[in-house]
Amino acid sequence: MLGHLVGLVKVRVTRGVNLAIRDLRSSDPYVVVRMGKQKLKTRVVRKSINPEWNDELTLSIEDPTIPVKLDVFDKDTFFDDPMGNAELDIGPLVEAARMRVQLQGVADNTVVKKLVPNRQNCLAEQSAIYLSEGTVKQDVVLRLRNVECGEVELQLQWIDIPGSKGVSGF
Repeated sequence: MLGHLVGLVKVRVTRGVNLAIRDLRSSDPYVVVRMGKQKLKTRVVRKSINPEWNDELTLSIEDPTIPVKLDVFDKDTFFDDPMGNAELDIGPLVEAARMRVQLQGVADNTVVKKLVPNRQNCLAEQSAIYLSEGTVKQDVVLRLRNVECGEVELQLQWIDIPGSKGVSGF
């Protein structure tokens, strides 16, 4: 039944920083995380351009070449205003998960790979993929596109699924 899955990615949407104002003095932001046909949402944080969500969302990964897409919205009564979007390639996280077997015995919080911001990604700053307590994690700050300002901070964590084809099968 799980044979088509590669694994899971737990996405902790930590916080937003300097998000755009869409109401009179503030916004009521929430984040929609999409990957393929999956669509998950954080809760709405009222009257904040620096919201703290700390919401955990879990994506099922069938094809790690499909990017994770984020859209930030301002919750309104009739129509939610867009507050920017971003994309994230989880390929490097999957590669690190694939290498994890060779990295057994390395010290906790060892950085496996560093990704740098460039014109092809939405990274606002360098992103580290590291091993923590036997799991592969990545801290990410994404600069929002199609908006005047704003960033969203995430932490990704790879989760193997027993019975799936796993990262080695992809």
